[in-house]
Amino acid sequence: MSIKENLLHIKSSLPSNVTLIAVSKTKPNEMLMQAYEAGQRDFGENYVQELVEKHEQLPKDINWHFIGHLQSNKVKYIAPFVHLIHGVDSVKLLEEINKQAQKNKRVINCLLQIYIAQEETKFGFSFDECEHFLNSELFSQLKNINIVGFMAMASNTNDEAQIRNEFKSLKAFSSKSIIFNTSPIILSFGMSSDYKIAIEEGSTMVRIGSIIFGERIYNS
Repeated sequence: MSIKENLLHIKSSLPSNVTLIAVSKTKPNEMLMQAYEAGQRDFGENYVQELVEKHEQLPKDINWHFIGHLQSNKVKYIAPFVHLIHGVDSVKLLEEINKQAQKNKRVINCLLQIYIAQEETKFGFSFDECEHFLNSELFSQLKNINIVGFMAMASNTNDEAQIRNEFKSLKAFSSKSIIFNTSPIILSFGMSSDYKIAIEEGSTMVRIGSIIFGERIYNS
């Protein structure tokens, strides 16, 4: 199927409250434009340089999501335009985002990355660390960031029960979080392999690449 057909097929099964992020890392602009012309406006990138180049070259009404592991020294390059930073996994990174947002006279939306997987290669706050930070004086002083929800990645396993339980744990944590009383919370979890389970367990934002653009890696 074409990129347009893939998008239509996926979107036809998504609840109205779920946002589809097209993961476009390493994909050429021509492929992104096919998705754009099919109505897609939210794209996710993992690499700062590639994101900056695509932002410069592609339509300005695209919502760019940074979904990779972000280094503090690279925040300045995406701070002027990024729509949402998904993987904020440390207080140090959050402070740098706040600093660069202030320089750009912006408030940058962020998701705190929560460690739910049983893998050492994943990043993120523990539930206790996150709760402590959200109740801290430091958090209240960061005026140029807006925490709008949480992001997580499940373990890389074929055990559906384990994946489901990991997603459930984040949904349960988010339900008792005190800072989201006034607006709907974003829960960004679920990728090509597990997004249907994720939606069943409360995800409101799924990050899908391979079943939109195909498995092959391209050079942008």
